[in-house]
Parts: sequence; structure tokens; C-alpha cells
Amino acid sequence: MLDRRHDSRAESATPASLVAIASIILSMALVAVGNGLMFSFIPVRLGAAGFSPTWAGTILTGLSAGGIAGCLLTGRLIRRVGHARAYMVLSALIVLSNTALGFGVDPLWWLAARVLYGFAICALFIVAQSWLNHAVDNQIRGRVMAIFYVAYVIGLGVGYALLRFVDIENAEAPLIGAVFTCLSMLPVGMTRLKPPPAPATSSIALRAAWRVSPVGLAGMMAAAGLAMLVTGFAPIHATAIGYSQEQVATLLLAMPLGTLLLQIPLGWVSDRTDRRYVLVAAAVIVALAGIVAIRADGAPLAVMVAIYIVWSGTSDAVYSLASAHAYDRAGKDDLVTLASSMLLAWSVAGFVAPGIGTVLTGFYGTRSFMYVVTAIAVIYAVFVAWRLVAARPAPTSGSFAPMSAQTPLPLEPPAES
Repeated sequence: MLDRRHDSRAESATPASLVAIASIILSMALVAVGNGLMFSFIPVRLGAAGFSPTWAGTILTGLSAGGIAGCLLTGRLIRRVGHARAYMVLSALIVLSNTALGFGVDPLWWLAARVLYGFAICALFIVAQSWLNHAVDNQIRGRVMAIFYVAYVIGLGVGYALLRFVDIENAEAPLIGAVFTCLSMLPVGMTRLKPPPAPATSSIALRAAWRVSPVGLAGMMAAAGLAMLVTGFAPIHATAIGYSQEQVATLLLAMPLGTLLLQIPLGWVSDRTDRRYVLVAAAVIVALAGIVAIRADGAPLAVMVAIYIVWSGTSDAVYSLASAHAYDRAGKDDLVTLASSMLLAWSVAGFVAPGIGTVLTGFYGTRSFMYVVTAIAVIYAVFVAWRLVAARPAPTSGSFAPMSAQTPLPLEPPAES
């Protein structure tokens, strides 16, 4: 099955095809700008309107619920209408979701809009990854996908920064988010890149995936929880303790910066040793950063920015390292099932973790997420350390690529070189 798909891949990297590939990367970077802006806008706007922080947590959990649907249904959508039409349909749903937020502050209405958004953004990311994965040759695939993820993370950072300049009292932010999504449709609509064949139907077998890579599968769940809690609850907590709109934007901007600064060196080390050692180190750093964040809560903004650079960067590194480790251990016949199973584990954990955070916020306050993040990191570090003793190392493939844990894995695993 994999060989058949490789044979049908798009043309080699001619100048025209490189321009077309760049159009997909540019389109998703523009989507990320709107994504980052809306991610930061919602908790700040709800706080300014006097709503309880639990509403922001509930809406975040709803977004994750939509993401589960996106992970489960995207393959079926692509097989039905193809990559190009699926991209346009999903982009239109994102525009509708953002526009709906401009009709006034209504938490239930916003919850419904963000569920729709969660479905659409997750599915859109899978479509874009699948398209790129088929469009480039093995020799440059790793570099292209790395550029894709870096561009998306930079777009998120730009979106976070835009919060400093918008008037949250009106519909300015939702409309800007919708505009960036509309702009993102133009490069893809003009591309001459041939859409790839629809992905083959893949099975989900969590037990089989666990047998292949317990550390990888558990890492998907841990990373999803860490990312949704750190990135999702940071603006909720910052707003609740009195941070200004500009301060929230600055704090959030630290997170993509940490992702860009820390993943590459950790990945470089992991390609040259047993990745599990690096996973233990990354999880321990996440736990230590959580403890420091708890103790330093309310410290000057510069201190919190430094903490969140490390906290977010190492949380995302767990995602990339666990994914690479899982593929190191998988045989050729296991790859598709493993990718589908890890995608499901990531999406479900990304829903459960913010749900737990929201419930605890209602009882113990917005700082609760810091304790949950620390607990997840400690549990995962202990588990991986135990696996270091219980299981032999797998040979590393040198296949590490930086990724954001806010984004789903592709439907297809990385192709062999």
C-alpha cells in the first residue's frame, strides 16, 4: 500500500512545483495568524466582560472536542471531495466560526463556534500535511515539513502579537481572524500543484500501537495534555490575575519562541542517542518549569516570559520526540496503523486534559492547570525512565522534525528515504 502511494507522488521539485508547495505553506501560515489571534482574544474578552474563567476553559475544551471529530472524519472527507475542495470547505468553516464570534459575547454561542472551529482547523491541518507529504520527494521532504511547521509556529506568534493592537470591545479581532483565513485561500486556490490521491482507509488499533511503542503512544497523550493546558490556560490565568491585554499578548508570544529555540537542539541530541533519555530530560524540564511557574506566579512579566519559553518549548519537544521514537520502533507494516492510533490518542488527550483543568479551575482557581501540567510531566518522565530499564533501545532513524503539539500528526506516516 505504501509503495503504491509513493509511486503516485507528485512531480519532482521543479521551480514551478516549489512555488506551489510554498503556496500551501504560506496559506497555513496565514491561517495560523488568525488562529493565534483568536486563541488569545477569547479568554481576554470573556474576562473583560466579567465571565468566570471556567467559561474560557469550557470553550477551550469544546475546541478540543471538535478536534476529535476532525481527526476521525478528515480522511473520509478527503476521499469524498479531494484535497483542494476539502481545503476550501474547511477554510470556509473557519471563516464562519470567526465571524460568529463578532455578534457579541455569548459563551454558549462562542462554545458552538469554537467546536466548529476545532473540527475545521484540525482537519485543515491534516489536509495540508497530507498534500505536502505527497507533493515532495523523499530527499527534501524532511526540510519542507520542517519549514512548514516553523512557518505555522511563526504565524501563531504573529497572531498572538496582534492582540496588543486590537480593540477587544468590538468585532475587530474576529473580523481580522476571518480576513487572514480568506487570504489563506488565495495561494491554494491559485496553485497548480496536482492534488494527491485520496489516503487509503486506515485502521485504529491502540493495543497494537502500544505494543509497537508504549513510550510513543503515551508521549502523544502527554504532549497533547501539556500543550492544551500550557497554551490554553496561560491566557485564562493571566487574565484572571489582572494581566493587561498587552501583557497577555507578550506572555503568549513567548511560547512559539520557546518552540523554535528548544526543539532543534533537543532533536539533534535525540538523533545521536536513545531518544528516551532526551524524552526523560524534556519531561523533567517541563515538571521543573511547572514548579517554578507555581512559585513565581505573579512575578514580573519578564520572569514569567522566561519561564513560559522553557515550559512551552519543552512541552512541544515531548510531542516531536515521542513521534520520532514511535516511528523508530515501527516496522513498515505498522506505520499507517501507528500513525492513525497516535492521532486518536493525541486528540482524545487534548480533550480530556483541558476538561480536567476546567473542572479544577471551578474548585481551586485558574492556577490549577500548573499542578496538572507538572503531574503529567512527572508521570511521563517516570514511565519513560522505567521503559529505559524494561526495554532495549531502538535504532534511531535520524528522522526528528520540529513540530507543535497544537497540531495533529499527518494521516500518513513519514515516508522512508
